[in-house]
Amino acid sequence: MENFRKVRTSEQEMPLPFPDLPPDVVEMKVKEGSKIRNLMNFAMAQMELKGRRQIVFSGCGRAVTKTITCVEIMKRKLGGLHQVTKVRYKTVLEVWENQDPPPDGPTQNLTVHKNVPSICILLSRDPLDPNQAGYQPPEQRREAGEDTSGSSTKGLKRLLPPPCEELLPKKLQVQVSDSPRGSGTTAGQLDH
Repeated sequence: MENFRKVRTSEQEMPLPFPDLPPDVVEMKVKEGSKIRNLMNFAMAQMELKGRRQIVFSGCGRAVTKTITCVEIMKRKLGGLHQVTKVRYKTVLEVWENQDPPPDGPTQNLTVHKNVPSICILLSRDPLDPNQAGYQPPEQRREAGEDTSGSSTKGLKRLLPPPCEELLPKKLQVQVSDSPRGSGTTAGQLDH
């Protein structure tokens, strides 16, 4: 492969995996080189200024993590969004061209078909079917005056049992030398 260089990459177009979407739904196609700030500015404008009820984020390969990040940012900024996540594989075609073609022959191209993971996430202000695979309900917002220390009903902290006597700090007898060679010893106590 060291004599080949990639000249073209194309993704297989696939329909969105969500039935009953409005025809004008906005699909945010996240790429590996996309800037999150640019994606979020456009997506927030669509949801807040244009009053869209649903938006879809999609990405494949190395863009999957960035896609999830965009969705989490939007959920925190807007709140109350229902979510459905679909994971699938998308076929990507890469065309590689030989840099050292034979002197008497045509340029050789190599076509590689890759199946890469892909994610599509639907965010909706309107309730979605909670029985469909990949559904997540909106996060509950805390009301003013509630404890915001980070504990929630989902992850209650367990109380620790009282400390056992063998776990309590003990005094250690340590021998300390006065000279670098360790000839003299002095007994001392240290707490750990």
